[in-house]
Amino acid sequence: MPAQTAAPETAPYNKNDEEEKKIILREYRALLRALKDSLKKGDKALLRHAFEIAVDAHKDMRRKSGEPYILHPLAVARIVVEEIGLGVTSAICALLHDTVEDTEISLDDITREFNTQIAKIIDGLTKISNVVDIKADTTVQAENFRKILLTLADDPRVILIKLADRLHNMRTLDSMSRDKQLKISSETTYIYSPLAHRLGLYEIKSEMEDLAMKYTQPEIYMEITQGLKDTKRERTRYINEFIKPVKEELINNDFDFEIYGRPKAIHSIWNKMRKKHVTFDEVYDIFAIRVILNSPPEREKEDCWKVYSIITNFYRPSTERLRDWISVPKGNGYEALHTTVMGPGGKWVEVQIRTQRMNEIAEKGLAAHWKYKEGALTAQESKLDSFLKHLRDILNNPDTDTIDFIQDFKLDLFTEEIYIYTPKGDMRVLPKGATALDFAFDIHTELGRHCIGAKVNYRLVPLSHQLDSGDQVEVITSSKQNPSEDWLSYLVTAKAKSRVKAYLKEDKRKIAEDGKDALRRKLDHMKVPMSQHNINELLQFFKKSSPLDLYYAIAVGNIDLKELKGLVVHGDKLLPAAREIKQDTKHATAEEDAAKHKTGKGAELIIFGERSDRILYKLAQCCQPIPGDDVFGFVTSGEGLKVHRTDCPNAAQLLANYGHRIVKTKWAKNKEISFLTGVRITGLDDVGVIQKITNIISGELKMNMRSLSIDSKDGIFEGTIMVYVHDREELNSFCSRLGALEGVSKIERIENNEAPGA
Repeated sequence: MPAQTAAPETAPYNKNDEEEKKIILREYRALLRALKDSLKKGDKALLRHAFEIAVDAHKDMRRKSGEPYILHPLAVARIVVEEIGLGVTSAICALLHDTVEDTEISLDDITREFNTQIAKIIDGLTKISNVVDIKADTTVQAENFRKILLTLADDPRVILIKLADRLHNMRTLDSMSRDKQLKISSETTYIYSPLAHRLGLYEIKSEMEDLAMKYTQPEIYMEITQGLKDTKRERTRYINEFIKPVKEELINNDFDFEIYGRPKAIHSIWNKMRKKHVTFDEVYDIFAIRVILNSPPEREKEDCWKVYSIITNFYRPSTERLRDWISVPKGNGYEALHTTVMGPGGKWVEVQIRTQRMNEIAEKGLAAHWKYKEGALTAQESKLDSFLKHLRDILNNPDTDTIDFIQDFKLDLFTEEIYIYTPKGDMRVLPKGATALDFAFDIHTELGRHCIGAKVNYRLVPLSHQLDSGDQVEVITSSKQNPSEDWLSYLVTAKAKSRVKAYLKEDKRKIAEDGKDALRRKLDHMKVPMSQHNINELLQFFKKSSPLDLYYAIAVGNIDLKELKGLVVHGDKLLPAAREIKQDTKHATAEEDAAKHKTGKGAELIIFGERSDRILYKLAQCCQPIPGDDVFGFVTSGEGLKVHRTDCPNAAQLLANYGHRIVKTKWAKNKEISFLTGVRITGLDDVGVIQKITNIISGELKMNMRSLSIDSKDGIFEGTIMVYVHDREELNSFCSRLGALEGVSKIERIENNEAPGA
């Protein structure tokens, strides 16, 4: 595979004032057309007023591409209306979403010109606008994510407009620098696309993931895009052949319907390739057939099942692949019947059956949901409301550790759901893998706190018992029971984890009080006050991250206060002993070195270059980068600089959460250093296959091999080869040479620490 490159640049922007005015007016008129059906008396004047304020506020501003800035709020407003389905209020807020932060306009001005509701939404958008803060430290970054979620719980329109803003930024990311592209893309996959998924905005979620992939893994993105283009004609022919008999039968049964095939998202195809270790050509479900019915609400369920019956009369279904989200919709409101059938030519084909209403909810998620609400709460709407309530509960807990919360919450956003019943028959929705203890916390935090076990389907089970869909659970409690540290190892939901952490922290705080008293007595004896400066010195000296950790360690005996002899008293201050503060000029730390090398805007840290011997670096084991890979440096707290590939499984989290510790990194040309990497090889088992492989490695290519392991079963061999290479080019030629061997069907680079003994 060739080295990864940045996404292609767009053509330079070149428009005069008259052309720009025409473009701006054209965009505004398109927004008006999109809102035509929802405009009430006075709305048009209000929208025009918002547009004129935004034009005037941004008149001297330009985007990185060179185009007038006003085109961005206009584009966001169009996404909000056309793709999310919101109304005039949200369009006005989208037009004004950057004014308070970037211009002279204040929130008071917005309240005066419009109303408090619009001002409140814009305030929410302003509060969460600094998420892409490259200088922010970890906690600030995580706090920003927390703010986003708080506004979601308060007024979901804020997050829907923010998602539209992010989507437009992703669509216009070409004009940004490479490091900004990486950071923004990683942040999008880390928090925004999971949120879009949870809110039922599947189209937006898919586009965000595809666009992020375009910048983080451009080579794979181009490969799949090209693959879809090359197979389009063949795919269309197959879809038409599949649809023809079904279409005729649906017409005969007087259905009002649409039926079509559409390719799956690029990111979704890549996930299948990665999980199943297959090439693009081997992914069987690259497209899905969709049937959309125009049925009245009372006949929706019946009609969908009739269509299912018609399709399965022509094509044999796979019983394991039937998903009925009509009887029990997903937590984000998604409703549909999904089945996989054996189509012509022995190919499995996924079919999705839904009505117009279900389709609108699938594409526009939360916004469409409330459109259909009309006073009465339906099952799926109350589920969404309970999700928002659950979110509020967690966020309002002052003891929630923000970074932990973001991690746990992300898991809640993406996992599949299971349906559990209480003894009275009430249904609760939990993420797949949830335990009896998660269920107890889902019912009530006090029930979870005192839970000692449960009865699942009348059978006694421990707290850690994993639940399956359809289980009926009765929680058993004891007033003497209290949470313990090991509960965190088998809890799955963010709500339960955050509550247990809060209880444990409270216990820790009580114990820490004894440690604090002991430290105060010791410092009194040394005649120094318990000042902030002295506490900070002690934290550094004992390598603790917070005063609470320090006091707790003293209380439980992990820190001996006699060790304070290692500090010297200077007046009323504690200082490190001389040998501690003496600078060791021979070995600069990664932080210092990174800082030294990051001089000038956009400067890059060159690893294995002239000055690289002074940098403490390691190659990350999670992705095993080699020269030629697209990489970035990450300044760790204890292990110096770690070099990761941009497509590393941990890249999104690091780039999104720790922007301030990322160092732009590139490889210097150096053919003297070898790097360990591995490949997985599959093929037909044949006499002498190992000899042929070793001849290529040691004889032809004269490469240094660390290990070779081959296993054979039923005439097929699978093996892993660990070799030392100088760069990616050498690895590519090695793979090409092995791939040319007779009987070898597949060769791929080992990813993510899959190497034996890694």
